[in-house]
Amino acid sequence: QVQLVESGGGLVQAGGSLRLSCAASGRTFSSYAMGWFRQAPGKEREFVAAISRTGLNTYYADSVKGRFTISRDNAKNTVYLQMNSLKPEETAVYYCAADPINNWYGITRVREEYDYWGQGTQVTVSS
Repeated sequence: QVQLVESGGGLVQAGGSLRLSCAASGRTFSSYAMGWFRQAPGKEREFVAAISRTGLNTYYADSVKGRFTISRDNAKNTVYLQMNSLKPEETAVYYCAADPINNWYGITRVREEYDYWGQGTQVTVSS
C-alpha cells in the first residue's frame, strides 16, 4: 500500500500559478504511475494529468495542456503539478492518486485504475 498527502493548494487570482505536491509513503513510490484529478462542487471527479513510473511519459487533459506540468522525483517519493494561467473554473479540490501498474511506461486517465488516493487539497481561483 501507499499513503498519499497533497499540499500546495490555496487561493490565487486568475492567471496566477500554484505548484501542488503529493508526498508518498509506504510501498516503493516508483512502483506506481501517478495521476492528478480534481473535483469541483457538484461535479464528478475529473482527470487532470498522469505520469508513468519512470517519469518519461506524461498525459494531460485537453483543458490543461500547455498550462499544467506534471513531474515526479522518485528519490523524494513526490509527484508535482505545476499549474500556470489558472482560471476561475478550475477551482476544485485536487487529488493525487497512485496506479499500481506493472508497465514502467504506462499511464491512464481512467479513474478506476487508480487504487490509492490522497485527501485532496483545495485550489481556489478568484476572478
